[in-house]
Amino acid sequence: MRTRRSNYPNNSNVTIPRRRRRQVSNIVEPEIRTIVAPMAERTMEELLRAPTEGYGEAIVLPEINADHFEIKTNLLQLVQANPFYGRENDNPHAHINSFKRITSTLRFRNVPNDVIKLMMFPYSLEGAAKTWYEKEPPNSILTWEDLVTKFVNQFFPPSKTTHLKNEISRFTQKFKETFSEAWERFKELLRACPHHGFTELTQVDTFYNGLNENEQDSLNAVASGNLLSKMTREALNIIENKSKVRYLRNRSNASRMNATSSKTDEIIDKLADQLSTLVEIVSKKVATPAPVKAVEESCVTCGGAHSWYNCLATDNNLASVCATTGTDKCLITHIFYL
Repeated sequence: MRTRRSNYPNNSNVTIPRRRRRQVSNIVEPEIRTIVAPMAERTMEELLRAPTEGYGEAIVLPEINADHFEIKTNLLQLVQANPFYGRENDNPHAHINSFKRITSTLRFRNVPNDVIKLMMFPYSLEGAAKTWYEKEPPNSILTWEDLVTKFVNQFFPPSKTTHLKNEISRFTQKFKETFSEAWERFKELLRACPHHGFTELTQVDTFYNGLNENEQDSLNAVASGNLLSKMTREALNIIENKSKVRYLRNRSNASRMNATSSKTDEIIDKLADQLSTLVEIVSKKVATPAPVKAVEESCVTCGGAHSWYNCLATDNNLASVCATTGTDKCLITHIFYL
């Protein structure tokens, strides 16, 4: 019988390979568990205590790689001097522009300007605007663009944009409104909706067609014929210059009227003083009227200071009176008595 060893020659240096056993790993992966203290092991004070989670800021500030960086109190007061309340007539675009003008003057080494704006913007809010910011979810605003987008969408919804664009497109000069006043009101409508989308050509055409006929003729005369025949930029310059000239003329007229009215007031005051002096002089010269004497009664019978019907001589007898005074006089007295 041949064995496995017989396959190899004697004194052979060949190593016989051994069969390896498969090793089974006995490592058990740890199980991650969250250890929560059961309610039975917590006191009533701990159970009734208000939670402290969920009070994070809506704005996430990036890491600042600057030493000794802080916002000074006077800068915060400057931002708080003109806050945004979120009322119906408040314009968020105007607030953003004003806020950017203030923060653009701040320069700190190794601190981006957007970080400064993110840090200071909450201090510029009051009223409904502050309430809106406090209700924003924590860590929901990551960049300055995110903040501007949320802020504008909250306080300048699409419905307001549509309303203001309709106000611009339907612009009409009011009754007794001057050219300068109409132009300023039209520009105010454009500023109230900076994303109106109207080109300069549309703006000139809308304003021109909204003027009354007299102002249109006056504007065409300034443009040497027809305003719409000019280039858009040239037409805007003509409108702006015409409004400034009319404004200066109105100011000069107003100052002239004020000067005239002041002189008139002085003349009226002098006349009033003279009139009061004359009244005083006349009142001193007027004599006191003499008192009116009362009419004394006289008896027709005896001539005493009493009436005939109280005379003792006649004993209130009308016949005796007639016998004493005569027939005619008695008749008159009798008629008066009746």
